[in-house]
Amino acid sequence: MKMKRSMKTGISLAAALLTTTAGAAQLPSPEVMWDIIQKQQKEIDALKAVQKDTDEKVEATVQAIEEQTTDGSHGTSLASGKTRVGGYGELHYNNLDTDNGSEKSLDFHRFVLFFGHQFTDRLRFFSELELEHAFSQDTADGSGKGEVELEQAYIEYDLNDRHHVRGGVSLIPVGILNETHEPPTFYGVERNPVEKNIIPATWWAAGVGARGEIAPGWGYDVSLHEGLNNSAYNIRKGRQKSAEADAHDLASTARIKWTGVAGIELAASIQYQQNITQGIDNDASAWLYEAHADIQRGPFGLRALYAMWDIDGSGAKAVGADQQEGFYIEPSYKVTPKFGVFARYNQYDNAAGNNADTGKKQYDVGVNYWLNPDVVLKADYQKQDNESNTGEKDGFNLGIGYQF
Repeated sequence: MKMKRSMKTGISLAAALLTTTAGAAQLPSPEVMWDIIQKQQKEIDALKAVQKDTDEKVEATVQAIEEQTTDGSHGTSLASGKTRVGGYGELHYNNLDTDNGSEKSLDFHRFVLFFGHQFTDRLRFFSELELEHAFSQDTADGSGKGEVELEQAYIEYDLNDRHHVRGGVSLIPVGILNETHEPPTFYGVERNPVEKNIIPATWWAAGVGARGEIAPGWGYDVSLHEGLNNSAYNIRKGRQKSAEADAHDLASTARIKWTGVAGIELAASIQYQQNITQGIDNDASAWLYEAHADIQRGPFGLRALYAMWDIDGSGAKAVGADQQEGFYIEPSYKVTPKFGVFARYNQYDNAAGNNADTGKKQYDVGVNYWLNPDVVLKADYQKQDNESNTGEKDGFNLGIGYQF
């Protein structure tokens, strides 16, 4: 038995030795190994050269993009996020009873596009282009329904973090709706009649201005811009809309605004123009005074505004337009984050300087339903009560609005 075990052990050792010897016989010589190492080193050097060339090309491409972005090239601005596009729109259905029957209309009232571009951290451009009533048609007497309007197109430069200057066409800093009027931001299908007829919103003009912060919670706006131009002292029709505007008499506007508590805005604006008829009536200097509160505390909201024009001269006084004023108050409540209700009382008079029955009152009550913070459905009921008992419109309105 011992002899058999010894034989098995010997055979195993022999087999192992044979295997090792065979493996050793297959290993390359040192000279062959050196050749292999040299070839591998050449391949590594070639790969490094290719990688270096690729890195240089990538760096050159990045530098070219950065240079084009800095000098305002539109081709790369969209890709690099320097150019912004936005907008808003609103579709209205009005069903109103009038003195002569009824008015029923379906109107895509506004289609608006915003274009902005950030040239540098301190220099930017912003514009707003609006199409009203779905299309614009030229007519000999200018009675076409639609309008294409350039409401904003200005350059703004940051003097520092707190003070900014601008030049171009921009919105006048007055009222609540004049600067912020995207449909999801306010209640009611139509904009309130006080800001529309007294301020008058939306009101834009060409000129220069500055805005900034004078203390924590305290902001200011000042601007020098084109003024009104209407010989009948009609404020809304006096807007020149920066279209070859008569600039014999410019207007200046200033506003102070307090936002020291979250959800509360208190502001007051004042404007002066030496002649709102641009020389036809040399005594027609005008002052505009406006003050408002815009409060949103939890689900409760409240907007209140007062505005008044004081126009000098016998011409304005003869038609009662020397004083034009109005106010409204609008409480609201959000039942849920998506569903809100409101009521609004409006009172205004564009001929308050005489004893005639020219005053107007309007009552509104309605609901907003936000499908999304940027998309809203609206419904409201309106009732007008005019001192003259003419021109009243009572009924309901439906609307769809969006912003992006």
